[in-house]
Amino acid sequence: MSVTRKMKLRDILLIVVGTALMAFAVASIFDPSSLITGGFSGLAIIIRQLTKKLVPGGVPLSVTNLILNVPFLLLAVKLKGFRYLLRTGFATVMLSFWLSVLPVIPIAEGDLLLSALYGGLIMGVGIGLVFVAQATTGGTDLIAALIQHFLRHYSTASIMWILDTLIVLFGAYLFGVQMTLYAIIAIYLTSHIADGLIDGLKFSKAAFIITEKPDELSQILMTDLDRGVTGISATGMYSGDAKNMLFCVVAKKEIVQLKELTKECDPNAFVIVTDVREVLGEGFIER
Repeated sequence: MSVTRKMKLRDILLIVVGTALMAFAVASIFDPSSLITGGFSGLAIIIRQLTKKLVPGGVPLSVTNLILNVPFLLLAVKLKGFRYLLRTGFATVMLSFWLSVLPVIPIAEGDLLLSALYGGLIMGVGIGLVFVAQATTGGTDLIAALIQHFLRHYSTASIMWILDTLIVLFGAYLFGVQMTLYAIIAIYLTSHIADGLIDGLKFSKAAFIITEKPDELSQILMTDLDRGVTGISATGMYSGDAKNMLFCVVAKKEIVQLKELTKECDPNAFVIVTDVREVLGEGFIER
């Protein structure tokens, strides 16, 4: 099986699982608790509440999600091309599908804090998996992309933030400010978890080392830690002396050993340690 085919199958699986998690969070957690977290899912909850007097139980979430997305998907095809919307169209249909078939299991009904925490966690994982598959589920991010097509001086993120804010404020008007405060917790968790999945979960540490013994120290680090070291030409602006700064990326558990080895080799070395969100390459995440 070719690498391209494997990637396509992996992306399809990520979209299927991700949209299932999103649908569960919306139908079983956010909707029973009336938490409006933005997006078309939040708008679907609002429409369902407003139409309960007209339709028994209100308009189903799956129907609203699909109806709201269809015209924007068609417009996106016209503006962006069919291939641009292939994955997004599939993810949108899958989300509506899961919303219509998954049983509602109100696991945190009556507890707004648990609803915000569990809903934000599950929704964040679902959205993150869909984004990793390089797709979206339509909604406000799709509308933002279309608006940005005409308003180039605005970023897609800022437009999406404005749209989601309007939906959340409308939810506050219907369900009260307290609900909105809990919804903000869910929104924060969702974005934080999704960002973690998108950026990668294998966090590492990077060290910048200014030393008078670059050759000796680099050999020690490469031998004892089995990590690559890069020498960067630098100049001390106070002394004017040319220096060779070492750059090394290690796993989190190895940073203590790196500092100890550096201290043993050169007690006067200047070490800067920083967090690394994701590392691709030999010894870390293989491409």
